[in-house]
Amino acid sequence: MYLKLIKKLNKLLSETDLNVCIEQQQQLIKFVLLLVKWNKTYNLTSVRDPNEMLIKHIMDSIVVSPYLKGKRLIDVGTGPGLPGLPLAILNPDKQFVLLDSLGKRLIFIRQSVLELGLKNVEFVQSRVEKYQPEKKFDVILSRAFASLKDMLFCTEHLVNKKGCFLALKGLFPNQELNTLDDQFKFIEFFQLKVPGLKGKRCLVRIKKFNL
Repeated sequence: MYLKLIKKLNKLLSETDLNVCIEQQQQLIKFVLLLVKWNKTYNLTSVRDPNEMLIKHIMDSIVVSPYLKGKRLIDVGTGPGLPGLPLAILNPDKQFVLLDSLGKRLIFIRQSVLELGLKNVEFVQSRVEKYQPEKKFDVILSRAFASLKDMLFCTEHLVNKKGCFLALKGLFPNQELNTLDDQFKFIEFFQLKVPGLKGKRCLVRIKKFNL
């Protein structure tokens, strides 16, 4: 299975401008295999096929990599480490905090960080609105929140003065953006190309301004 997944990953990467070294490719595949193994007991994701995981979890995460700015990032509601772990693999120069409220997910993340040899990942079990870090973040990253309004309301205390919020979405969330509080400003969005994925994906950047 490993060789087939490496071959498929290479094909998917060839359809992007991402620069992913051999070691990083190996780490990404190892993460998929860990997810397949642990999913049987912990039910971490509804995606069961490792080939689908490559598209829906790995590629869908790492296409965000070129848009990450700053050194300190938090993935809120990370689930089984998505998109945080794949992005941490591609960005060893950045520090990632992976936050989730469910203990079994953090057990999986802890084991994954250990087996993947990642030195730039910290994992925290907490509800996002109760998490009070000593140092705030350059980027608040979200893939799973139901709405932008909920995301911003729950995480606004985590961002530093120069930081921003990055939300992974499907279609451009025009209606959601129209309901934002005045202290939040839509900055830009990026249309994402996820090889092999049906449907559209985009990334929305928002900043908070003190009124």
